[in-house]
Amino acid sequence: MWLEFHQPIRYDADPFMQLLSDAGLQHERRILQQFQSDHVVQQAASFDDTRALMEEGVPVIYQARLKDYETGLVGFPDFLIRHENGFYQAADAKLTQRENKKALQIQLGMYRRLLGGQLPAVVFLGNGRTASIGCEVDMLVDEFIRDMRQLHTLSEQPHVRYSHSRCRVCPYFSQCHTQFEASQDTSMLHGMHGRTAELLAQAGIRTIAQLAAQVPENIPDVPHLSSLKKKQRIVRQAQSVLHDEIVQLNDISLPDGTWIHFDIEDNPMARTCDRHVYLWGLLAPPYSHDDFDYVWTDDETQDYTGWQAFLEKIEQYRAEHASLVIAHYSNHEKVIIRKYAERYSMIDDGTVRWLLGLHGEAGPLFDIQNAVLDNLVLPVAGYGLKEICKHPKLVNFQWELESSGSQWSVVQFNRFQKTTDEWTRQQLKTELLTYNRDDVIATRKLELWLRGFSNRENVHTISPH
Repeated sequence: MWLEFHQPIRYDADPFMQLLSDAGLQHERRILQQFQSDHVVQQAASFDDTRALMEEGVPVIYQARLKDYETGLVGFPDFLIRHENGFYQAADAKLTQRENKKALQIQLGMYRRLLGGQLPAVVFLGNGRTASIGCEVDMLVDEFIRDMRQLHTLSEQPHVRYSHSRCRVCPYFSQCHTQFEASQDTSMLHGMHGRTAELLAQAGIRTIAQLAAQVPENIPDVPHLSSLKKKQRIVRQAQSVLHDEIVQLNDISLPDGTWIHFDIEDNPMARTCDRHVYLWGLLAPPYSHDDFDYVWTDDETQDYTGWQAFLEKIEQYRAEHASLVIAHYSNHEKVIIRKYAERYSMIDDGTVRWLLGLHGEAGPLFDIQNAVLDNLVLPVAGYGLKEICKHPKLVNFQWELESSGSQWSVVQFNRFQKTTDEWTRQQLKTELLTYNRDDVIATRKLELWLRGFSNRENVHTISPH
């Protein structure tokens, strides 16, 4: 926020953020149409026009503009709804499905503040629910106003901590990342919370080198870093990054059997369900490009058909191989399988029970990320599949489409759904299939890398005793 106040820059909107913005506007228009079917709705053109429409008693004011001329606070609620008592309620349309997000609560709380706080604000959520935001967020609003005023008056950039997930989508990322690297800020380490890094700095542990030199038992207890196990892990993470070496904690044991590598692509922007899996990707022996298999669906109307086709493929693999290991990276695939089973009331289906290990024996799904996290400390900022597999000193596998990624795939699939040009649709589908194919090939390359780990160089092994 300080940079936006003092060093504003022009930048092109990130395609994924633009997609979210467009979807949010579509959601807002749907709410507007619902209001227009039952009420007189007038659109405000200015702060003064908003005030005039309120004094006139217009039932619903669209794109209202509120301002407290004494404090300088402004707000732009999507709607002002006239209550039967004559007061107005602020309302916003939000794609999110949860009203407990801090930013949402502050925004709606600000609208209440500008209206005098007589009625709770209303939020129309993306899943069709309506929620109220009342006086319970007043303290958050006070804190936000206080912080913003302080940032606005600061002449020098305040010291902040790095967030691997949040900073990467910020337009100031390249500028700030250089500063974080130069200072060896501990918040750049995987598993280090910003608040934890701040408290460690107060205790004199400010850099990665200082943290790497610590005896874990001597590190003070701070939030998210109170157990000895976590302290040992974060010290080893600092040592790994500092010396650019791999730290091996335990021998790596992988399950026996025929490995099938598995990865899904889903659309979180789906209208009729929580997430629509449009691509179930699989890689079977002998693991070449030609062995990539998949189930594809064009849209949500084919959701059940795609799910059934995936289960049928799993049964085909079961018939062909006596002992299967279905390897995936992170628990997302397992969570989605359970959600689909619940969506279609199939939790008692034989294939589903076998996949999820609900029949009394361990299931075939194997999260290969756990094999990494439980046994290795790597010189990476995050433990995502791409960060490990693309690293030239680790797996060193490169995706054919360099710009591809999870957010990229959501943008591409929504482009696929919206376009009517058949050539463009086929091109987008080919790109998404290529991306998913490389994902499952990457997990195969990671498996081989882990299996050959005893022969690796530049590995520091921790004695179990």
